[in-house]
Amino acid sequence: MGIRYYRPYTPGTRERTVSEFSEITRSKPEKSLTRSIHRAKGRNNRGVITCRHRGGGHKRLYRFIDFHRDKRGIPAEVTTIEYDPNRNARIALVVYEDGEKRYILHPAGLEVGTTIIAGEDAPFEVGNALPLGNVPLGTMVHNVELVAGRGGQIVRAAGTGAQVVAKDGNYVTLKLPSTEVRMVRRECYATIGQVGNADARNISLGKAGRKRWKGRRPEVRGSVMNPVDHPHGGGEGRAPIGRSGPVTPWGKPALGYKTRKKTKRSDALIVRRRRRVSKRGRGGRNA
Repeated sequence: MGIRYYRPYTPGTRERTVSEFSEITRSKPEKSLTRSIHRAKGRNNRGVITCRHRGGGHKRLYRFIDFHRDKRGIPAEVTTIEYDPNRNARIALVVYEDGEKRYILHPAGLEVGTTIIAGEDAPFEVGNALPLGNVPLGTMVHNVELVAGRGGQIVRAAGTGAQVVAKDGNYVTLKLPSTEVRMVRRECYATIGQVGNADARNISLGKAGRKRWKGRRPEVRGSVMNPVDHPHGGGEGRAPIGRSGPVTPWGKPALGYKTRKKTKRSDALIVRRRRRVSKRGRGGRNA
């Protein structure tokens, strides 16, 4: 895994970086584990745009990923490591002893030919899945379940990993990539290791067209809109926003406004909140 840099021969190659894809061993996906799915393009069931700036982009086949790891006690061999256009992590095709094929998230260090297994008595090796209660303290895990049997829901992005920091009764305490520390039931499964392709966060697109390939449409600053379109709009020339702080197109405070429900049941499981991102770190946009 690494990053390939370009010389600025054209405006599109200036600041452009791409992944080396050196770990990829197969270019076409397993046909039985793919499906063509409808992309919502930011619209709801009535066709109304509910999430702006989405649409277009290259066609994608969806790869079915085994987030449950529910074939317990059956060894599987890693046969290929593949690219997945639907996520920034790589995926690995594993073949179980009974012949079934499944995709899993590719952990860093997992190589083709390695045998993995899921179960309560699985060894503490990269790629194996165990209940959190059986994982040693200090171990990095990913694809963590929040409800036993529901499948992994958190720590699935490229380069992420959660650390097991404590065990107390029926709960295991994890330090998440966001720096939040929270408790999870000890019977919930997680996979040993850190998700691969950690360099994904360092990729620079280099040009607007590459963003369009990903299905992202242009964003326009609110300050250049008309008053009917955005609270920041209107005025003569480069006018200030006319408010005590920046707001969203719907008048809600932007930059740091907390939207989490104050009566969320999972608040009782959070030991320490995640570190707040400073307003300066969010960029200088007004919308």
